[in-house]
Amino acid sequence: MTPLTLAAICLVLGSVALAALFSIVYTHEVAAVKLDSSAGSGEAMKLVGKEEEAKTEMMALLRRNYDLISNGANAFLFREYLYMAIFVIGFSIILVVVLGAGHTWAAGVFSAVSFTAGALTSILSGYIGMSIAVFTNARTTVECQKSIGAGFNTAFKAGSVMGFALVAASILVLFLLVQLFHLYYSDAFTNKDSPYNTRMMYEAVAGYGLGGSSIAMFGRVGGGIYTKAADVGADLAGKVEAGWDEDDPRNPAVIADNVGDNVGDIAGMGADLFGSLAEASCAAMVIAAQSEVLQAEWAYMAFPMILMSAGIVVCFFTTFLATHILPVGDDESRVEPVLMGQLVCSTILMTPAAGVVCYFFLPAKFDVPGKTGITQTSIFICVISGLWCGLAIGKLTEYYTSNSYAPVRDVALSCAQGGAAPNIIYGLALGYKSCVAPVFLLALNIFVSYTLAHMFGIAVSALGVLSTLAIGLTIDAYGPITDNAGGIAEMSGFPSYVRDRTDLLDAAGNTTAAIGKGFAISSAAMVSLALFGAFVDTVGLSSVDLLEPLQFAGLLVGAMIPYWFSAMTMKSVGKAANEMVEEVRAQVMAIKASKRTVNSDTKHESDPWGEVPNKLVAAQEKLAEMKQTVADIQDAKQNGHAEVEATDPSRYTRCIQIATDASLNEMIAPGCLVIFTPIICGFLFGVQALAGLLAGSLVSSVQMAISASNSGGAWDNAKKYISAEKLVVTVEGKSRTLTKKTRCYHEVHSASVIGDTVGDPLKDTSGPALNIVMKLMAIISLVFGPSFPSIKQGGFLIQLAHKIL
Repeated sequence: MTPLTLAAICLVLGSVALAALFSIVYTHEVAAVKLDSSAGSGEAMKLVGKEEEAKTEMMALLRRNYDLISNGANAFLFREYLYMAIFVIGFSIILVVVLGAGHTWAAGVFSAVSFTAGALTSILSGYIGMSIAVFTNARTTVECQKSIGAGFNTAFKAGSVMGFALVAASILVLFLLVQLFHLYYSDAFTNKDSPYNTRMMYEAVAGYGLGGSSIAMFGRVGGGIYTKAADVGADLAGKVEAGWDEDDPRNPAVIADNVGDNVGDIAGMGADLFGSLAEASCAAMVIAAQSEVLQAEWAYMAFPMILMSAGIVVCFFTTFLATHILPVGDDESRVEPVLMGQLVCSTILMTPAAGVVCYFFLPAKFDVPGKTGITQTSIFICVISGLWCGLAIGKLTEYYTSNSYAPVRDVALSCAQGGAAPNIIYGLALGYKSCVAPVFLLALNIFVSYTLAHMFGIAVSALGVLSTLAIGLTIDAYGPITDNAGGIAEMSGFPSYVRDRTDLLDAAGNTTAAIGKGFAISSAAMVSLALFGAFVDTVGLSSVDLLEPLQFAGLLVGAMIPYWFSAMTMKSVGKAANEMVEEVRAQVMAIKASKRTVNSDTKHESDPWGEVPNKLVAAQEKLAEMKQTVADIQDAKQNGHAEVEATDPSRYTRCIQIATDASLNEMIAPGCLVIFTPIICGFLFGVQALAGLLAGSLVSSVQMAISASNSGGAWDNAKKYISAEKLVVTVEGKSRTLTKKTRCYHEVHSASVIGDTVGDPLKDTSGPALNIVMKLMAIISLVFGPSFPSIKQGGFLIQLAHKIL
């Protein structure tokens, strides 16, 4: 073992140990917040009421809602992971048989082992994230009684646990796989030309990325369908029809909605970003294994792990800015700057850290397929190019999705000027336009990286985007935790100032979450291109000639796959949401004391932008309530629904079951489409057609992912902008602020809710899952590449056609 290898191993294992210890300490600090009547005692609790009985009842409701969300999330993940276990076993057998018969049996067995390890690590990553999020949401609510800073620290520490634990687990398992496989591939890290050399070993290790991305596909699609079916159902039947506020406990879908935040936005997102990290690492290693200089030294081959280990150290110091050096305290205006500071600071600190790694753990000069004379400086430029490109795309995503800027405010204004239809049109236009600048940035990054180091440069550029993943995951997990905290506060009867604080925390989380989606899309594009390059090098394809019919046909089909996939996932959300709406309507009719907002068809003779007189509001609400109560009771009896209490916990169970069944049943077909398309294409039509397929899928998925995510995010924040009473409209030359007392508020708000419900499956189901589509198709092609028919032979159908003709 060389001194350089020893230093690399110490850095990798030391950073993993640091992340594990850090996660344990923060978990212990979060667990110190108790969920009982003594929690939050002090001045804040005096505002709730002096009676101990009121405190006890409120905390009992909080504990009940916490248990409902926790049990619902665990039940869903248990069933989902059961499906995944069956898939992992079946696909592992396919790997052994196909690679064994088409390549070598050792490649098949070791690829299946690495695939299983990646799948299990992905499952573990999602479960850790979901567990800590569910564990923390109610505790964040409790801490918000004290101050906004206390609530922020609790949610931020929980997010840190997920971020650091996930990155550490991914590095550790990859390290162990390399060490384990080296026992069999004895000629690895030498220049010997044998079946046991470095290249063969790392082609088997690539199954690690395949396992992570496969589980991420089902996690993202299944979790996305779950959360959006519940969200859309709760919005349409609860907000628009019944006139209830966000997270009203009378809404039967409200618990399912909060469960969805955890299984979709936490577990699914964690598995997704783990897949990106695993795939980027595998792509860089597979390409590096083809370099005579790099493959001869363990430390050189471990460059991806070393770079991510340095990222852990950088992110570790960055977190102290938010919790100790520049904390939020009691200043509400500091929440968003503190979160944004995490992203910027980690990027700044990672820049010199990347330089140190490049200069100490890479040779002064080396060659890779397609490029000679690559220097340490070249790789450093590639890494920081990806690092800063990711931040820039994240900031662009914020510009197009935050209501602090003109694009989203224009979407909100369209609701007041024309209703739901202009809102949809403006939102779609915003999404399409938001593709322009990010694509130019990606193109520039690809050009620089490819010019400096060919496909290896693109692979390390993707690692640059992901090098601060621990902080990115921290902030991504923070958002759903604070969102759940607000829902629990509302359902548990906490005073309004607690909900106000959680909403402020959540609003900042929404902004940074948009940046996180920009990171995810940019990293997915770079990772998939790096995997494509590794695939091309593995099968010996020198170029993709679009003038050849097979490549061009593959390009067209590949560009179509994301549309087919999006159609399947969006229709699945629609079907599940319809069933959810029907269930909520039925239960609303069974609630004897159901209250509704004044009917939007009520005619007013006066100015619609004037305020509704309080007496008129009260009379209209009372009349509507009396009429609706009689109608609801009659309808409930006719439909066989017993009269129930508005907040009976049993009312939530059916909605949770609907979302669970729909998501698990509907996630199979889209997943199979993505997984088996490249395999079928490679065997039947050959690697040339498959190369065109991958190129078309990559280009199409990037555009669709950006536009879908940004349109959905814009509609969501336009709704929140209107709900916050910030929309200003010019009426007859005068500026008027739309408030809840304005006569047309309900119509304008309903139009924004409709836009939000249209955007929900775009930004949280189809859009994020498209990141996995382009990565998963590429990693499957890379892993199965050695078993595909050779370039000279062509696919089986092509061979048959040649024989016939």
